Amino acid sequence: MLNDTTIHKPVLEKKSNGGFRVAAIQMASGPSVSANLEEALRLIEDATSEGAKLVVLPEYFCIMGMRDADKLAVMEKSGQGQIQSFLSETAKRLGIWLVGGSVPLESSDPNKVYNSCLVYADDGQLAARYDKIHLFGMKLRLERYAEEKTIKAGDKVVTVDSPFGRIGLSICYDLRFPELYRMMENVDIILAPAAFTAITGKAHWEVLVRARAIENLAYVIAPAQGGYHVNGRETNGDSMIVDPWGVVMNRMPRGSGAVVATLDPEYQASLRANLPALDHRSLQK
Repeated sequence: MLNDTTIHKPVLEKKSNGGFRVAAIQMASGPSVSANLEEALRLIEDATSEGAKLVVLPEYFCIMGMRDADKLAVMEKSGQGQIQSFLSETAKRLGIWLVGGSVPLESSDPNKVYNSCLVYADDGQLAARYDKIHLFGMKLRLERYAEEKTIKAGDKVVTVDSPFGRIGLSICYDLRFPELYRMMENVDIILAPAAFTAITGKAHWEVLVRARAIENLAYVIAPAQGGYHVNGRETNGDSMIVDPWGVVMNRMPRGSGAVVATLDPEYQASLRANLPALDHRSLQK
């Protein structure tokens, strides 16, 4: 497996000492929303103590139920509920941009939720919402997943302008569909909160995250669920932050914690100027 020591960054004429700190939070969430929020808060505060101004929580940070349908019992109306209040109040209190990797929000189908990535600005206001478009399904060995049974798919590509640049939103399984990121139109940062299975994660997680960074010359912040869960599920973990050259800047293989790194917009701009691959695209709709 390649890592920071085997991949070399290009030597650029323009170097920067600037940048800003970001964090990917890794958790092993359980069925109790209140317990998960308490753990999330501890990890968010750990990240901010290291200077992080943009903090991203993993998919299902607020609940990993005993059954897939358990999230229906805790789903919230848009703009209401303890999970959204937690995100808003924490962002405002700590003065950070905070991303709830996914929150179960009410849909038009009473038997399904939207799996929604929510971005809160440092004033506590909701800055963006993305409803997961690609729903995971797999039948492999003893593992069976069918998100379409409890989740209603979104249909909108979402980006948001922020003090850190233009951010593109995605969730977990979306990583397998590069056309989604092409539709984002030159984002600076891609968010990919996830709960990859141990099987698929070991085979594909790092490759997919780094590929999305390289082909879009974008930073990727990929927080994940990582470990054994009360419901018996094992998730891959390996939360990571990857730079536009595809270098893994920091990662956490297993357990709970905050993965922190400094993103440098000037370095990214230099890469894009010296390798203008985004301008060389020929097959565009």
